[in-house]
Amino acid sequence: MVMSGLAGLPNPPYYAVIFSSRRTEVGDGYGVTATQMVELAARQPGFLGVESARDVNLGITVSYWRDEESIRNWRRNVEHIAAQERGRADWYEAYEVRVAKVERAYGFQR
Repeated sequence: MVMSGLAGLPNPPYYAVIFSSRRTEVGDGYGVTATQMVELAARQPGFLGVESARDVNLGITVSYWRDEESIRNWRRNVEHIAAQERGRADWYEAYEVRVAKVERAYGFQR
């Protein structure tokens, strides 16, 4: 389930991987790779959804997962590792990854 807006998620608990990044000026292949990584993640067992917001230099992507094992398996994915290496070499000035357990979730929709 790949969502372009708010991810439709099950009731908690589940996990969120929060990837915050500051980009370099190198853009060659970034957009294609980012799209490929979302499509690849969506095929992984335990993937629940993704939400992302970006401007020119700053991006925040939150992916949602059923459990920590699913996150570990995604982290070990060979294509994901290759994209991470390219990101460190070319696309990112800096990034932070945070993993959080979602205990409660609520919202509003008109």
